[in-house]
Amino acid sequence: MHELLVSPFLGEYLVLRPGSPGGLRISASKYAELRAATTPPTWYTDAVARRWDTDISDAPLAATTLIRDPSPHGFVRATYELNLGCNYDCEHCYLGLKRFEGMTWPERQKMLHTLRDAGVVWLQMTGGEPMIDPLFIDTYGLAYELGMMLTLLSNGSRLSNPKVLDLLTRYRPQDITLSMYGATEAAYDALVRRRGAWRKFITGVTAALEAGLPLKLSLIVTQTNAAELEQMRAMAERWGLSYDEYVNMSPTIYGGDETLPSQSAEHLRKRKPFTGCNAGHTFFHVDPHGKASICKIGRDPYVKLLDEGVEGLARLGQIADKLLLRQGGCTGCTLQGTCGTCMPLVTLYRKAGSPLRNYCQHREREEVNTR
Repeated sequence: MHELLVSPFLGEYLVLRPGSPGGLRISASKYAELRAATTPPTWYTDAVARRWDTDISDAPLAATTLIRDPSPHGFVRATYELNLGCNYDCEHCYLGLKRFEGMTWPERQKMLHTLRDAGVVWLQMTGGEPMIDPLFIDTYGLAYELGMMLTLLSNGSRLSNPKVLDLLTRYRPQDITLSMYGATEAAYDALVRRRGAWRKFITGVTAALEAGLPLKLSLIVTQTNAAELEQMRAMAERWGLSYDEYVNMSPTIYGGDETLPSQSAEHLRKRKPFTGCNAGHTFFHVDPHGKASICKIGRDPYVKLLDEGVEGLARLGQIADKLLLRQGGCTGCTLQGTCGTCMPLVTLYRKAGSPLRNYCQHREREEVNTR
C-alpha cells in the first residue's frame, strides 16, 4: 500500500502522507512529470526527505506513491455514514432511531469508486458507530487503497479491538475524533445508557495512545454530565489531546424533539455567524443507503448515488443553493448577517417545535430591547 499520495485539489496539486499533518504543494508541470515517471525524480525524493524525513529514492515510484487522476468534478471532501446503528443509546443523539441498515459490500465498492471518481481526497467515516459495522475493516481498507485521506468519528469503544487497532496502525488515518461523554463511570454510562461503556472508552483511548494514533476529543455536554466539564477538560489535557466542546443539542435528522431535553441550558452557546458553506459544491454527505446530500443536516432532496453515479452529483450545487436560501419567517430577516444557524438546521428546529432561544437571535434581541 502507498506511503504517499499525489492528488489534484481545487486547482492545486498536493503531496500528502496518510496519517501525517500538512503536505507539499507542487506545480502542474511537476504533477504531470510524476504521472509519467516510473522512478521518482530527484526533486521529489529530496522534497519528501525534507518534509517527512523519509528516503524513497531506491524504490520505484509506484511502490511508494499513489498518483490520483484529475477529476472533472469539483468535489474534494465527503462524509460517509457506514451505518446508523450504534452500541450506545445516547440521550442527545441527532440520529434518533439508530437502525442497523446499510449497503452490501458490492454496493459499497461501487460507491467508494464513485467518490474517488468525483475527486474526493478527504473522507470522514462516521455512523452510528463506524467500528461496529461488520464491513468497517473492508470499507476503510478500500477507501485507503483508492487514495483517500481518512478521518473517523467514533465513541472509542472498539479501538482496543486487535483487528481494528492493527488496521489503523498500518493504514493510518489523519485523525480519530472520539466523543467523550463524562469524566466518571457513573455520568458516562448514564448518558450513553450502557453499563460498562466508560471502561471500554478508557481502554480504547489507552490502546490508541500506546499505538501512537492521532486522537482528538469532542466533549459532549448535556444536563447529565455538565457538572463534569472541567474534569473532562483536565483529562484531555492530561492525555495531551486537543478537544472541542459540543454543547448545542440539535433535533434528530427527521426533526424529532426527543434530543432537546438533554440540552444543558447553562452551556447553550451562540453559534458563529453563518456566512455560507461549500456544501453541495465541493463537499457532500453519503448516508448508509448511498443517498448523497449536501450535508448531514440537509438530507432532502438527495441523489441516489448507486443509480445515478458520479454524474448525479452535479445536481447537488443547485440543491444546496435552494436549501440554504432563507425561507419562511427567516425571509428578509435584518439579523441574517449575524445568524449562526443555517436554513436546513432551522428547518429541523421548526419541525421539532424547539424554543426560539435554541436557534434564533430575535427572541434574545426582543428580550434585551424590552427591558
